[in-house]
Amino acid sequence: MDRRRTHMPPAPDPRPGREPQVAVVALGSNEGDRGETLNAAVERLRRLPLVDEVRMSEPIETVAVRTDGPDPDAPRYLNAVALVTTRLAPSILLGMLHAIEEEHGRVRRERWGDRTLDLDLIAYGDFTSTDPHLMVPHPRAAERLFVLEPWLSVDPDAVLPGAGRVDELVRRLRAEGRS
Repeated sequence: MDRRRTHMPPAPDPRPGREPQVAVVALGSNEGDRGETLNAAVERLRRLPLVDEVRMSEPIETVAVRTDGPDPDAPRYLNAVALVTTRLAPSILLGMLHAIEEEHGRVRRERWGDRTLDLDLIAYGDFTSTDPHLMVPHPRAAERLFVLEPWLSVDPDAVLPGAGRVDELVRRLRAEGRS
């Protein structure tokens, strides 16, 4: 039967749609024009398929952290957080974050080394995963003021799944003298 001639509504999509979730993405850069890189990455996030909204915090400047701790002699980082409302699956979003890093010249030479762009998937709604290729929430997010403070600035009621309210995590880290 030709639907156009009988004015029947289109058949429903047999694939159920994914409900939008808010993903928390941490952005960092300590090479090149850091501010321009972060802004370009956020614009690229906005153009991803199945992304409805992106809200970015104001960037903050922080000391580089290496595997053995803070390194005041390394180039300083510019860090921000983006809240991404998306219907992409977490694994697909993570793959796209890696592609955006590569578009900005990210080379994975050393762990916690200098980089043009670092995009970490911190949280994805209430989703959790311990898969080594998709650790959500990010395993060190609760220890990183450079993630928690910008996140709190765009979502004062933020909760890090499994760790608690972000404002309480920030208070605890500050009380411990963490930077």
